[in-house]
Amino acid sequence: MKLVRIGQPGAERAGIIDEAGSARDLSSIVGDIDGTVFASSVMAELKALDLSALPVLPDGRFGPCITGVGKIICVGLNYYDHATESGFEAPKEPVLFMKASSSLCGAYDTVEMPVGGEKLDYEVELGVVIGATAKNVSIEDAADCVGGYCIFNDVSERAFQLEGTGQWLKGKSCDTFGPCGPWLVTPDEIEDIANLDLTLKVNDEVRQKANTRDMLFGVPELISYISRFMTLQPGDLIASGTPSGVAMGMNPSRYLKPGDAMELTIDSLGRQRQVVT
Repeated sequence: MKLVRIGQPGAERAGIIDEAGSARDLSSIVGDIDGTVFASSVMAELKALDLSALPVLPDGRFGPCITGVGKIICVGLNYYDHATESGFEAPKEPVLFMKASSSLCGAYDTVEMPVGGEKLDYEVELGVVIGATAKNVSIEDAADCVGGYCIFNDVSERAFQLEGTGQWLKGKSCDTFGPCGPWLVTPDEIEDIANLDLTLKVNDEVRQKANTRDMLFGVPELISYISRFMTLQPGDLIASGTPSGVAMGMNPSRYLKPGDAMELTIDSLGRQRQVVT
């Protein structure tokens, strides 16, 4: 299934994409697309639906594909070439940091340059949405804890992140720094999560291009590792890391400026586009 949330901020309606690509209204069945939708009874009901019997949602804004996100856990340096361009050795275990859930926005929303911002950067990432509580879960059982996947743009302000007191949290958490979606795709729709092409363009120039098989730590390893340190709950989001090609890693650096357009694609997960304002 491809689950969506369509509507203006705060007024999104739950939907599901049918075979023709239309969004069908799920609001009579689920209140929203959040952690509760992954309950086995709800998923069984959704899978049994005759989508043609549901009303079509009017065209509109794609909101974040998941709401009620308790926490966003990001993985740093999870592609060897990105670690290298950032001046670090490949980590021996996942590097974790947090991003405020208030940074989430829609796949086609504008990305705002924050007040005082000067080094705005992009990162195409595979987003992993947790569907079942995971605590000290094994690598072998980790896949059972996945609710769905999405495209995630881990937007960063590098001066906020690395200069001054150098706190990653404040460089990652500004409003609109987490475009998410357009769809939340359930695992049964994806043949091999470890073999998806990722691409990010800025003004039609390819900046990032890789495959999820290039990740140092795959999705099951990440879920298992993170669940050792915190309980993952339905609706939590893991941003699994980005490949090389970020603006900070270029020589000279090529940070985003107002008017720049980012376009992100991941196999099976759709497309995003944001303009910097």
